Amino acid sequence: MSDPIRPLRLVVIAAGLSVPSSTRMLADRLAAATRDVLESDGHSVTIDVIEVKDLGHDIVDATLTHFAGERLQKAIDLIRGADGVIAVTPTFNLSYAGIFKSFIDVIDPGTFTGVPVLLGATGGTARHSLAIDYALRPLFTYLKADITPTGVFAASEDFGAPTTAQSPNSLTTRTLRAATELAQYVLRFTGATAGAVTPTRAPSSPTHSINQSGRPAPLTEFTDFTPMADLLTPTPTPARQTP
Repeated sequence: MSDPIRPLRLVVIAAGLSVPSSTRMLADRLAAATRDVLESDGHSVTIDVIEVKDLGHDIVDATLTHFAGERLQKAIDLIRGADGVIAVTPTFNLSYAGIFKSFIDVIDPGTFTGVPVLLGATGGTARHSLAIDYALRPLFTYLKADITPTGVFAASEDFGAPTTAQSPNSLTTRTLRAATELAQYVLRFTGATAGAVTPTRAPSSPTHSINQSGRPAPLTEFTDFTPMADLLTPTPTPARQTP
């Protein structure tokens, strides 16, 4: 069961490329709505925001050297300790931003196992809205995250709509629906609701921690790698015994 004193921890991954950005605006809306739902149920909440663009050089360095720098390691540790994650990216060519994917790639895949994740994306028009289901959802499904049914896509026109709009398709309505789902997933994940299951987050990989010398441990990408020679070597058939 969850610690009744410890605040629930939400981590926001915002991959916007400008300041201000519609991606950050959507991320803030989703985080605030989720916090409001959880606090209305009597829970305290902390929110940490990871601006992926601020880690751009660190991400490239980690990709090339297999070592996470201090700033990148802090971001990874935030995700590792999160009770829920809100991941929002701009869309390019009906997919997530390259810097967003590069950030996810330097995180141990087991970090997201069983963790509640709310997906969001932004784009110039609603034509890009399928990016959530065709790009983001498969990615986090592979990472074994517990993804909310509702993802939120916000086009430029959505930010000019009245915030009190009651239409089922309004950004306000979709935000509240997704936030409510994430709040329920977070409470289940942390054991704060009756009948909750034990969190299924995979054990933290030591390959992403800072070792005792203070130097980041290397990022491993071949832990489950099987050499091609082993794949091509036939399994020997046991010899038949003569009666």
